[in-house]
Amino acid sequence: MKEDIKRFIRVDHAGEYGAERIYAGQLAVLGRGAKGELLRHMLAQETAHKQAFEALMAARRSRPTALLPLWHAAGFALGALTAALGERAAMACTVAVEETIDAHYARQRDALPESEAELKDTIERFRREELEHRDIGLAHGAEQAPAYRLLSRAIRLGCQAAIRLSETI
Repeated sequence: MKEDIKRFIRVDHAGEYGAERIYAGQLAVLGRGAKGELLRHMLAQETAHKQAFEALMAARRSRPTALLPLWHAAGFALGALTAALGERAAMACTVAVEETIDAHYARQRDALPESEAELKDTIERFRREELEHRDIGLAHGAEQAPAYRLLSRAIRLGCQAAIRLSETI
């Protein structure tokens, strides 16, 4: 289980890093007005999550994924691209990412033994905040984005691939 926990922390750090970059890309395009305020709120939470996993990596002697440079560029590009398609497309990106992370965190939480109650609580708290982001996206027209189903599916598949790759590389 010790190696599983290191893998959990590595992939969760990578995911939060990627999410931080997605919101940075969206802010670069949509950073003004009320939408910018929402994006800054979500970015601040992702940054806090990333920092928590950085502390856990140090405490648990877990290493970050070697793919961080790729997630740096890909996350920003995904955020900027979806934002360039419009506010609703940016929100569709948020919904797709956060629903994928919700399922991922729930699997991890359920796999952890009771002896890891603190880590389970952290993951559950972050999962709830990711669901808050999803709800923000839905409330701001995500499902009305052009080609919502196609866009959402593509982003989900990309997130799932990123999770698998970050677990091992």
